[in-house]
Amino acid sequence: MLRAFRTWRRERILNRSALDELLWREATGRYSFTRSLSADERGRLRDLAVLFLHEKAITGAAGQIVSEDMRVCIAAQACMLILNLDLDWYRGWSEVIVYPDEFVADYEYVDEAGVAHHVREPMSGESWLAGPVILSWADAAQADSGGGYNVVIHEFAHKLDMLNGDANGFPPLHPGMSRADWSQTLGDAYDELRLRVERRRETRVDPYAAESPGEFFAVLSEAFFEIPLAVRDEFLGVYGQLAAFYR
Repeated sequence: MLRAFRTWRRERILNRSALDELLWREATGRYSFTRSLSADERGRLRDLAVLFLHEKAITGAAGQIVSEDMRVCIAAQACMLILNLDLDWYRGWSEVIVYPDEFVADYEYVDEAGVAHHVREPMSGESWLAGPVILSWADAAQADSGGGYNVVIHEFAHKLDMLNGDANGFPPLHPGMSRADWSQTLGDAYDELRLRVERRRETRVDPYAAESPGEFFAVLSEAFFEIPLAVRDEFLGVYGQLAAFYR
């Protein structure tokens, strides 16, 4: 009953909501990962973006004015991750906050050893458990520049990871996916990348992926959409797992 109501409600939203065709084409035309979609996939991505914009508020901070073009760009990239999943993968939170440039994160936390830490550092993006996604527009505008960097996809990958708790590189897997295979494959690749970074060896994947398993999943997700061949060539097993997860 709940699923039927949700489907009915979303169909009403799609029937009543308009998204300028020229704006949509210009926004999605900026990204190679949307230009390669089939006509059916582009239609589904557009529907997801309309629903996303209906359900999520996108607001500016520190003087940032959020244009309709920015809203559509953010929605299109966020919905690429769930194109073959469902909008419910972004459940439990309601806002995207956009800063003009890097913002300063200032918070405290207690680690597993019970030690309190105070963090104050500039950031290009942040995702809060059951809270907003925060983005630097200056960084978001660098998407599809060829290096695999995409702060929007990165932060929304964290949101998928957080569906079962803190971001730890282990999002809810689909039926038929092996938890053991996921752990082994991504764990081995993470250890390999950490070793490469420690020894200052070259890698096409952003070295920030070596920070933690959660960052590894987010960075490899952005690379999966931005530079998929690099992921396949360097971490074939991870490529297979991400292909299965994102369907």
